[in-house]
Amino acid sequence: MAVTVLTFAAIVPSVALNTGEARGLLFSLFVFVAAYTFGRLAHTRQAYLAALVDRAAQLERANRIEAEQATGRERARIAREMHDILSHAVSIMIVRAEAGPVAVRTAPARAEAAFDAISETGRDAMTQLRRMLGVLREDGAPGGAPREPQPDIAEQAMLVGRLRRSGLHVDYGTTGRVRPLPLDIEATVYRVVQEALTNVVKHAAASRADVQLTYGPNTLEITVTDNGRGGGTV
Repeated sequence: MAVTVLTFAAIVPSVALNTGEARGLLFSLFVFVAAYTFGRLAHTRQAYLAALVDRAAQLERANRIEAEQATGRERARIAREMHDILSHAVSIMIVRAEAGPVAVRTAPARAEAAFDAISETGRDAMTQLRRMLGVLREDGAPGGAPREPQPDIAEQAMLVGRLRRSGLHVDYGTTGRVRPLPLDIEATVYRVVQEALTNVVKHAAASRADVQLTYGPNTLEITVTDNGRGGGTV
């Protein structure tokens, strides 16, 4: 505003001393207004570019934070999966290995079945670990493990079968209208049942367990019972 006032104060006397014509005054004012307009446009453009750069930087920071959070969540999920896989497999292998020497002396057939169960459990654990580690490798990486879907409810029959062969009698059943569920929920159901049966093997000293899935209209209830110490129900 000060420059504008001083400019007008300088233009009017200078035009009056030179030509003294209104045309000269208008031309001078036009030049001033044009210079001011171009200056404002340049300033606005610089401010707009600065705003774009700042917004791009904010988006980059937000994307980096989101990627770091997604990485953290994925690492936590993989850690839980690996814990479930290893805990289940190692527990069964330890129980059967401890019973093996006794069975060798008293019941060779049972000992052979126990060692077969240990071998099968170990192979299954290795397969699932390869599947989990394959997630950590880039697509197309040399030697990358093939991608496979997460375990679902249908695979619980194989889980129950392995436990039966290891010596724990497991009854498995469903009530209600069985329906397909989202893949992440099916994987969660599988891991919940696996963890419950692993705890039965590790802590309950049970000879039998019962797994029951109850389908409701909008719910799925998982019940795992055993006849071991505490008569636990999960």
